[in-house]
Amino acid sequence: MERIAAGGRRHLGVAFAAASILAVLPATAATTGPVGGDRPVEVVVPKGYDAAKPTPLVLLLHPYGGTGASSDAGFGLRALAAERGFLLAIPEGMVDRRGRPFWNATAGCCDFDGTKVDDSAHLRRVIEDVQARWNVDDRRIFTIGFSNGGFMSHRMACDHADLIAGFVSIAGVMDADPKRCRPSEPVHVLQIHGTADDVIHFDGGSFTGPYPGAKETVRRWVEVDGCGEAKTQPPIDAHPGAPGNESKVTRWTEGCRPGGSVELWEMEGVGHSIPSRAVVKGRIGDWLLSHAKPAKPKPEPEPKSEPKSEPKPK
Repeated sequence: MERIAAGGRRHLGVAFAAASILAVLPATAATTGPVGGDRPVEVVVPKGYDAAKPTPLVLLLHPYGGTGASSDAGFGLRALAAERGFLLAIPEGMVDRRGRPFWNATAGCCDFDGTKVDDSAHLRRVIEDVQARWNVDDRRIFTIGFSNGGFMSHRMACDHADLIAGFVSIAGVMDADPKRCRPSEPVHVLQIHGTADDVIHFDGGSFTGPYPGAKETVRRWVEVDGCGEAKTQPPIDAHPGAPGNESKVTRWTEGCRPGGSVELWEMEGVGHSIPSRAVVKGRIGDWLLSHAKPAKPKPEPEPKSEPKSEPKPK
């Protein structure tokens, strides 16, 4: 069960349909059916969706013991998708023997039963199925997740940097083994973590296995993205249960390889919890949609070969 700091939001498991579904809101001409396999996935299509226009895609990844529905209720991304005009996919993890949904993200979280289910491959299939059915902006595919969903966001970026432009991880970190994260290209990273988190500790610890701290996780991404010096930003008010501008913001944007940047929000005194809905709607929404992959250069046209002239008879 996910615990929270006072004033935070709960992300607990709730009943959800077991059958594989695709809910499209509002209805479009797209074919409905399973997305990415036989697990529940809801795809929310914004009202102004234009099939002729590439549209950003965001995957919302639930915490351990939570569901897509409960996560959507906490983050309010459905309303944000309608306002900002992006596609929202809400997949579901497998259910363990305790009856709790989970993602097999890293050794640190959260495959308690040792199922070794390949959630990374499953979520890639979800993305590819959505790409096949809607006009997805391939430069703006993102994930956002809390706790186990944050761990899974890191895993997706490590495994599928060719697809993922960036991600937001709240109280979730990398695998303890750096060798398990070898992205094929840079990724934009926003790491958010409460310094008083007693579930996934800010400085690292062990859950289903060891996991690194938030700062070590960020350090590794800075190295992967080839970024230069850190720049401290003015503090912000990110959490409803903490007084004042409690969150220290640090950015690494200078010198990064194209398509890479890193940002860390340290929510001082906050436990295992997410930022306020206002921050999700504002700062986090802005961050997601402003961190696209760089445009790929168009291939040079092949030079036209001159027709060979026939030799003149002597």
